[in-house]
Amino acid sequence: MNEHTLSMRLERVAARVPVGARLADIGSDHGYLPVALMRRGAIEYAVAGEVAMTPFRAAERTVRENDLDDRMSVRLANGLEAIKPEDGITAISLCGMGGETIRDILDSGRAYLTGRERLIMQPNGGEQPLRQWLMENDYRILFEEVLRENRFDYEIIVAERSGPVLYTAEELYFGPLQMQERSAAFVAKWQRRLKQKEKTLNQFLRARQNVPETKVQALPQQVRWITELLG
Repeated sequence: MNEHTLSMRLERVAARVPVGARLADIGSDHGYLPVALMRRGAIEYAVAGEVAMTPFRAAERTVRENDLDDRMSVRLANGLEAIKPEDGITAISLCGMGGETIRDILDSGRAYLTGRERLIMQPNGGEQPLRQWLMENDYRILFEEVLRENRFDYEIIVAERSGPVLYTAEELYFGPLQMQERSAAFVAKWQRRLKQKEKTLNQFLRARQNVPETKVQALPQQVRWITELLG
């Protein structure tokens, strides 16, 4: 993967960035996503934010090699601290990290959000707590997708702040739009998850004295939800 050829999941993320956006890619790694979008003429301006020095230097190199220094800023910063008011950011992408990490970045960086940005997120697990944060902070989920790449299931969640929104516990767990659409990738993901959770539940029940009661209680509910969903 490079700025010329994105991975499938980053291509799906790229497709959800509005044309002409001013993008902040947080946790940008090598900067491939914003540079690819800039090369395609899809976005107007970009910030690539990185908290670690090695990927920060890699992103700087990618931007420099593509002669985009005048249209892209690479910044070493913690989360949304990479964003400055004068950037006029209209979209924020957060990809390739856990949903809890994305949630924490958004929560600790509230001061850097105007509430008018589109959030395009690709969490590696932890989707439920991320959706919980979105709901609690008045963000409506506009698009969701499950995709499988290199034997891993990934989800893409797009949200915008629109006022109070309420999701059920099941919708927070599975994704409100995905429950309605029930794509083949979504169903296949939860078929695999059901087998894993049933196996884990049996292991928990055999070793009950060593497992926290909250875990023992949560799993049967999840198994029931998945079974009902697939039924």
